[in-house]
Amino acid sequence: MQRPRLRDAGKLKTHELYPLNVFPDELIRRLGGYLVYLVYIGRKDISGDDFGDAFAEAVGGTHLGAPVGIADVVLGKSCWSAKTVKAKNPFNSKSVRLISGRCSPDYSYGISDPHEDLQKTGTAVLGIWNERVNIANDAYSQVRTAVLVRSYDLRSYLLFEEETGRFRTTDYKWSANNNGNLIGRDKAKNQRFTWQPHGSQFTIHCEIPAEAVKFQIKLPAQRLNKNDVLEMIKFDDSWITIVRQ
Repeated sequence: MQRPRLRDAGKLKTHELYPLNVFPDELIRRLGGYLVYLVYIGRKDISGDDFGDAFAEAVGGTHLGAPVGIADVVLGKSCWSAKTVKAKNPFNSKSVRLISGRCSPDYSYGISDPHEDLQKTGTAVLGIWNERVNIANDAYSQVRTAVLVRSYDLRSYLLFEEETGRFRTTDYKWSANNNGNLIGRDKAKNQRFTWQPHGSQFTIHCEIPAEAVKFQIKLPAQRLNKNDVLEMIKFDDSWITIVRQ
């Protein structure tokens, strides 16, 4: 759709690369090509950093590598948090759990016993997340989360994205499960969050949209191994210098 003509459009510093969750075919092809490359060079799995590299190349952006906050991949005033999860059959997956960083109510709010008041702790966890979103919104005009669901054999993939937003803390009720983890449920009693006191890991449960892109790659018949690479670069023992004090 054509972008609207506005009287204050001169203030706009960026525009969306593509509509939310409407990935151009060329982006999917570039992403798939990078995944084939990773398999060829010997990757037995696709890590979050691998996906960050692949997605950054596909959109023509930069993968920050060790981001502070939410932004993993940036392009102008747009940013993405890049997440990948594994599923037996990505095409049949209906929901995913996204590990979304560490939230420490003790450090941020001085809550030393997270089980003393579960609702207060859960509200604090979401407050930390919301503040990270605020920081991202200060730096970028568009903040999205891109999710790649990969199969165990690395042949099949599902890609989707969503706007990365704040959560209204009063919309969720918190309880503790048998492992002592905090569970956040919405008003329909659907589980939306998990927070683990040990390690302070925060996980967001999200549904996969119907318009998520499904694609498969052909795995290369041959793959590089260590000896192939060392022979290719003409490695010999003279490349190694042993330093002893």
